Amino acid sequence: MSSSETLAKGPRPLVICGPSGSGKTTLLKKLFEDFPHTFGFSISHTTRAPRAGEGHGVHYYFVDNKKMQEKIDNDEFIETAVFSGNTYGTTKAAVLDIQRSGKVCVLDIEPQGVEQIKKTDLNPILIFNNPPSLKDLDLRLRKRQTETEESLQKRLTAAEKEMAYGLTPGNFHRIIHNIDIDESYAELKEFVVNELKKQEAEGIAIRWE
Repeated sequence: MSSSETLAKGPRPLVICGPSGSGKTTLLKKLFEDFPHTFGFSISHTTRAPRAGEGHGVHYYFVDNKKMQEKIDNDEFIETAVFSGNTYGTTKAAVLDIQRSGKVCVLDIEPQGVEQIKKTDLNPILIFNNPPSLKDLDLRLRKRQTETEESLQKRLTAAEKEMAYGLTPGNFHRIIHNIDIDESYAELKEFVVNELKKQEAEGIAIRWE
């Protein structure tokens, strides 16, 4: 199966990108609560170890490096990215399963993955979630208490690069400056609903209920 012909028949995927700790999870949780039948979350594969409270097949598919490489060699991924020494990827099957159900596939991916998915025929809606500042991001990540000082510094370095990419004109259809979570969600919701209504006008079926 190619990553274009079969996959491109459903609603356009919704891609949200942004540094870890920028509030993506909260925004997506609110979106899914408001539209429980409209969206389906694409569960990525990763070689990193699960964090406390994360479940296999719920938050990620946790696999070792050998299994990940086998899937890459078998051309099973739409996109892959290396972040903080770990590999992440979105399989074609994960997106296809959601599209078959008539839902909008939501992908939370890194800039590397964004560049790859742009090269497919999926024509994704691209949103960048920008944190208030690196200092604010540092505080949020420290509150999680899931990182060592070394891994935290790696994340902040990566976040600085992600923010530079995300704020570059033309890389995303919409940039959400996530300072106040409620205001940010209202902006996200309005933008996404308008985009979906445009697709409906073009004859693409969208499940609202």
